[in-house]
Amino acid sequence: MLKKSGLVAGAALLAVTFGTSAAWADDCHRDHTGGTVLGAIAGGVLGGVASHGNGLAIAGGAIFGGLAGNALSRDIDCDDRDYAGRAYEDAFDGDIGRRYEWEGRHGDHGYIVVNSEYRRDGHRCRDFTQVVWHHGDRRERNGTVCRRHHDWEFVD
Repeated sequence: MLKKSGLVAGAALLAVTFGTSAAWADDCHRDHTGGTVLGAIAGGVLGGVASHGNGLAIAGGAIFGGLAGNALSRDIDCDDRDYAGRAYEDAFDGDIGRRYEWEGRHGDHGYIVVNSEYRRDGHRCRDFTQVVWHHGDRRERNGTVCRRHHDWEFVD
């Protein structure tokens, strides 16, 4: 048990250390390293916790988390993340099927719609669709969030 707790604590420490460094170094308009690194670390930690330390689950979680973090950081510029973030929070806590829109300062905009709600492993989860117009290009993605420890967490 101590070994698994140590693994989770070590991964969390790495997430804070490398995640903070990557976030400071990340120029959101050109470099998506921060989103990729933070997603990979979070995915690895979640994979490790969910599988009780299974190495393959940690690696798989890191890969999928990195891909998701990279994709999200490409869709929404730094300047617009606060605007989009408010819409996401409202949607995740709001009505199913309602469209929650956001508009950034430089013309990018989008919306999110929660499509369904269910329970997974005792947690409240929601599937959603996001649509973002980024520099004139329409990008649509589907995802899932689950409520854990009073926060919404993206899951695969």
